[in-house]
Amino acid sequence: MKLENIIEGSKYEIYKGNKDIDIHGIEHDSRQISRNNMFIAIKGFTVDGHNYIKEAIKRGANCIVVQKYVKIDKDGVTLVKVDDTLEALARFSSKYYNEPSKKLNLIGVTGTNGKTSTTYLINSIFNKKDEKIGLIGTLGSIMDGKVVENKNTTPESLTIQKHLRMMVDAKTDYCIMEVSSHSLDLKRVEYIDFQVGIFTNLTEDHLDYHLTMENYFNSKLKLFNKTNKYNIINGDDFFGKKILDNIKNTIPVITYGIDKKHDVYATDIVCHIKGADFTLNTPIGTIPINMKLLGRFNVYNALAAASCALVYNIDLPTIKMGLESVTGIKGRFEIVPIDKDYTVIIDFAHTPDGLEKVLTTVDQFAEGRKVVIFGAGGNRDRTKRPIMGETVAKHADLCIVTSDNPRFEEPDDIIKDVVLGVEKANGKYITITDRREAIEFALLNAKPKDIILLAGKGHETYTIIKDKTIPFDEKQIVLDILSNID
Repeated sequence: MKLENIIEGSKYEIYKGNKDIDIHGIEHDSRQISRNNMFIAIKGFTVDGHNYIKEAIKRGANCIVVQKYVKIDKDGVTLVKVDDTLEALARFSSKYYNEPSKKLNLIGVTGTNGKTSTTYLINSIFNKKDEKIGLIGTLGSIMDGKVVENKNTTPESLTIQKHLRMMVDAKTDYCIMEVSSHSLDLKRVEYIDFQVGIFTNLTEDHLDYHLTMENYFNSKLKLFNKTNKYNIINGDDFFGKKILDNIKNTIPVITYGIDKKHDVYATDIVCHIKGADFTLNTPIGTIPINMKLLGRFNVYNALAAASCALVYNIDLPTIKMGLESVTGIKGRFEIVPIDKDYTVIIDFAHTPDGLEKVLTTVDQFAEGRKVVIFGAGGNRDRTKRPIMGETVAKHADLCIVTSDNPRFEEPDDIIKDVVLGVEKANGKYITITDRREAIEFALLNAKPKDIILLAGKGHETYTIIKDKTIPFDEKQIVLDILSNID
């Protein structure tokens, strides 16, 4: 594609070269540059792409996009100056891939908890209607049946546009995307046309980045002013009500919850060890639902998914089939298949609210002790650590406080922060820094009817220590430990 077509309509200055050159690809990582690529220099939190311009040119870049002046001596290279290279990355990649979001029914799901489960429930409903679906989120991007791992819940704008283009080329009907607060704040989803926005809930998380809940909320709010067909809001959530009060978008809204004043709501809720049963009430009728997913929180996720299906005129029997056919989601209240007289559950819960919801669900069917293995991530919001500890201690018979992606922090320092909350709630606890050893301790000391919850890592098959990503598949670790014990 010609450079002039990519930058058309945007604000820019040509400092060197001209617009009449062919661009064969766009990159913001100089290591990925090949011949005749555009390199967009992003100033990140720890790395400034402007420092890697020479490397990009050496690898064959014929266009450099910057937000501060740099001197380039090499002939045949065009230098483009913009006000904001993050915004330019989103805009130029959308143009380069021919604005693929405009050719899809694009659904965005945002919230602190429930994003992944909601997207998978929507996917299941739409599959029952024989629609071709793409997914972008925590568990990766699914395009034409293929799964590509994502580094973030919502990838960089360049990756999103590339994946959307692949979906369009594969004649995909719908794309369901998890939309994180970071992606909204860092312009990863700029120049993407969302038809539907879904809000699940908002609780304390990511305050290391957002600093305040107000900033966190305002980031989420952005999605609902970008949509062009419908907004779907959890009306039982405090911040859901706040979205309804603050949204400037004039498109229709569906509210859902466990309150009859909402457009879509649940009654006759019964949660049990095999799932959750409830009556789904909608503007087009009611129908009984017998889900295999556990917990009241999954009733909310199902209501969000059903609301989305209604927007696209899917009938209630199809919605019922879709909701009831989901037997589990990786790392979300996932029961490990073991032949023992106790139960091991893996869940991604890593916030106070997420832990509260999972443990409340466990409370409903636990017959023996509740043993929770958990920690907190390093270089992330420190304020939630003692709250997490207090939350778990209020439910668990034994807290095993351990490591969870310590990154560049000392694991023992993180554990101390968590233990402050455990002690505040007078919880019984031990600390075992090595997470594998913590799991082994729990398994070796398990009693009949115990529930052992491994919280925090969920679907992740790695742990992050300093700048290294080390394989760590909790499900396989449990199976390996039990195999060695046997």
